[in-house]
Order: sequence, then C-alpha cells, then structure tokens
Amino acid sequence: MISPGFALPEDSQRLALNDELHARPPVRLAGAQHVVYLAVRHGPTERDAHRQALARIAQSSGAAVAPGVDHAVVTLSEGLRFKWEGHAEFATYTFFAEGGGEIPPAAILERAGWPDVAFTLPGEVLVAVSIDLVPFAGDEPPPQAFRTKADTVIGGAVAEGRGWAYADFRIREDGFTRFLLLNREMGLGQAGRMVQRLLEIETYRMMALLAFPVARRSAPDLGTMEMELADIVERIAGTTPEDEARLLDDLTRLAARVEHLQSATRFRFEAAEAYEALVNRRLAELREVRIAGLSTIEEFLHRRLAPAMATCRSASRRIGNLAARVTRASALLRTRVDIAREQQNQKLLEAMNRRGRLQLRLQQAVEGLSIVVITYYGVSLVGVLAKAAKAGGLDWNPDLVMGVAVPFVAAAVYGGVHRVRRALDGREGNGP
Repeated sequence: MISPGFALPEDSQRLALNDELHARPPVRLAGAQHVVYLAVRHGPTERDAHRQALARIAQSSGAAVAPGVDHAVVTLSEGLRFKWEGHAEFATYTFFAEGGGEIPPAAILERAGWPDVAFTLPGEVLVAVSIDLVPFAGDEPPPQAFRTKADTVIGGAVAEGRGWAYADFRIREDGFTRFLLLNREMGLGQAGRMVQRLLEIETYRMMALLAFPVARRSAPDLGTMEMELADIVERIAGTTPEDEARLLDDLTRLAARVEHLQSATRFRFEAAEAYEALVNRRLAELREVRIAGLSTIEEFLHRRLAPAMATCRSASRRIGNLAARVTRASALLRTRVDIAREQQNQKLLEAMNRRGRLQLRLQQAVEGLSIVVITYYGVSLVGVLAKAAKAGGLDWNPDLVMGVAVPFVAAAVYGGVHRVRRALDGREGNGP
C-alpha cells in the first residue's frame, strides 16, 4: 500500500503493529457501576465459538462486530455495555451496568441476554467476579465499607490514594468473587483502568494456579522415576555384558516416561510463569498504599501465590534435571557398551592377526615345497635334454649334467618365486 505523502510503499504490518499499542483498551467508567465479569476457559479449537457468541450478543442490540476480532465493546442498551476479549486459553465477558444500590450479578447477566448464549458455549467458567464501583467523597474510607462473612478482608488505597479497593477472594453463594472499589477522585479513564487491573489480577492469578495441581500430581511419579534412575545408575556400575541389553531396555522405558511427563507439563509450567509475571505487573500498577489494619492486595496475593508458584517451578526444575540425568545415564551406558564392543573388536583383530601369521607360515612352507617341486621338475627337464644331446652324439653323462644343474635350477626357481612375491606385495600395497 502506498500512502499519500510517502515516496515508498508502507510495510504491510505497519498498521497492525501500531494498533497493538491500543489493543484491549479499558472502558471509561463514570459514576456508580456494577461490573460483572466471566472468564471462560476453552480449548485451542473453540475460540471461534466464542467469537460467534460475541456476534450474537451484539446482534441482540442491533450492533455488529467485525469478524475475527480479539476484543470489542458493544452498547447493549441504555446504561448497559458489554466488552469481549479473546485470549489463547480463555475468553472474557464483561458487563458494565450503570447505577447504584445492590444489583445481583445474575440480574445483570439476564438483562444482557447472557443465558440465551451461554448454554451453547464450549468451555468452563474459571473466573467470575463482580465489582461495585462506588463514588466516595470522603478523605478516609468508612471502617465497614466492605461487608463479608469471611474472616479476612484485604484492601488498600489504590492509584496513590485516589481510591480504595477491597476484596476477600472468596467465592460467594452466587458463584462470584466480589470486589469493592471506592472512587475518591479517579477520572473516567483511571477508574476504567483500575477495574481492568483488578479483573486481570484475578484472571491471571487463577490461570497461573492451573499449574499447581499439575505440580502436585507429578510429584509422586517424579519421586518414583528418580529412584528408578538411581537404581539403573548403580546397575550400570556393576553390570556384566550379558545384562547390558536388559539395562538398556529399562533405561529406554524410563526415558520415554520422563519425556512424556515433560511434554505433558511443560506448557502448563511455562504458561504459569508468564501469568505470574502478569499478576506481579498488574499488582505494581495498582500503586497501593496500606490501610491501617488490613493486608494490601499485593501483600496478600504474594503471600499466597508465591509458594504455589515456587512449587510449580520446583517441579519443572525436577523434571528438567531428571531428563538431563537420564541423558547422562544413557551416554554412560552407551560409552560402556562402546568400550565393550571395542574390546571385542580388539580380540577379533588379535585372532585375525594370529590367523594371518599362521597363514604366512603355511605360505612359506608351501613356498619352500613349491621350490623343491619346481626344481625337481626343472632338473628332470635338464636330464631329458642331456639324454637327447647324448643320443645326438655328444659325449655327456646325463646323470652328471643333472647333478651339476641342481643348484643352478634351484637358484633360478628361488629367485623367480621371490620376484613374483615382491611384485604381488607391491601391488597390494599400492592398491588396485
């Protein structure tokens, strides 16, 4: 695409990359608001179904959304807005209803037409939160601002004292976790950002904790496999060549189990680290100031979330270390097998050398016999020639001639045989 005023075409990704800075903006909130929020966890292939739910909710109010969007804000009716966000593992549905007083979350969902859409959606609700955003003009929060049946109330001054946030992080009878946000002097944008941060903290906290049961379930298997590996390593140290095949089979089966466990848990553990980092970032963005007598939200979550995440990191490290130890044990066993094979090859070469020496001696013996045989036949041929010469009139004694010819014939045969052997040896040394 060539933009007016540019002499060069624009990069095809320029607009998308620039708009990423403005993705998922918070809804600007003024006055009293009831916020009802649902995070629905879904499978990798079910994201389009949640986009279709967004389209149906928007159509019920006469609005339309572009296909394939990852977030949208729709006005459903007077005083009721709806925000949808799609993520890799979950989709979020947030409803903003203006007005004060006590309104049950279920009534807001009914008003938005959520029940007509929810029964067709794939996935499960992982997070359900209701936030009451209430204007408050005082300089100090009321002592009993947040009513709860729980033993512990968590809260702090947020946005550097421009508001107060309270929670108990308990799931109530209606299935929702409740927050109270008193707005002292936050503007429309700041109030919206604060609500979004509280919702993201709760969502990412729960998504991070999905790895905690995985870590606990993997602990017994990890302990068993670590003991099996220790036993295999001990067997490697004292094994005999006859046991190597069985030992290699046991080690291969253990390596397959470790690889299966690692592949089954790696994504969840890595995702937990990413979600934990997002929780910590959003907590820092609250800019909390302590309220006397209460734990801040950041302090409470760090005290509860950090041990769970430490357990997940420990399990992930144990699995990685176990895989590395299995690899080292495999290399150790492979080295042992290679050494044993080299020893066998050495013995085979020694046997071949012995056979070669025996063949050389046999060859030398045969060579000596062949010289004798060839000399015998050569001398016999000389005798035949001598007898023929005597018959032709020469006064030769054939026996004498044969006796005199023996050393000469033997020397000639010996020299000829050695020349042939040297020629063959030279050809073998130079190759074909």
